[in-house]
Amino acid sequence: MLDDLDRRLLESLIKDSRTSLKELAQQVGLSSPSVAERLRRLEDRGVIRAFTVEIDPQALGYTLQAIVRIRPLPGKLHIVQKLIEEIPEFGECDKVTGDDCFVARLFVRSIGDLDKLLDRIADKAETSTAIIKAQPIRRRPPPLGATASSKP
Repeated sequence: MLDDLDRRLLESLIKDSRTSLKELAQQVGLSSPSVAERLRRLEDRGVIRAFTVEIDPQALGYTLQAIVRIRPLPGKLHIVQKLIEEIPEFGECDKVTGDDCFVARLFVRSIGDLDKLLDRIADKAETSTAIIKAQPIRRRPPPLGATASSKP
């Protein structure tokens, strides 16, 4: 699992993934080479998958987001999955259990664009769409240590 130093490094990187090795080292009281080695090990273990940026969809003109539940018609599962993968407006998609096979997030500029995108899969799947009004909790990582809900 994670020791206290790993947790502190990850918390700093979650806040700002551009934090320099020197600054991280100062924050946790290690040398820069020691921090670099810890980060390499966290990457090797798959704890850190990527150092990335967060883009504001509205700044790119995507003023609407929608959650789409998708239920492929019989025999169309792989075709629908391939379509979802090929349409760049699908920002993320989860394969789920239950009545639907996929739950996806779409970024669109208008309701008209949403209709056009859904029309591309309409003959292969049933969909149920909800427009996102607000996002009270932004995407966040799981807890790095013990939480109140994990204590007896």
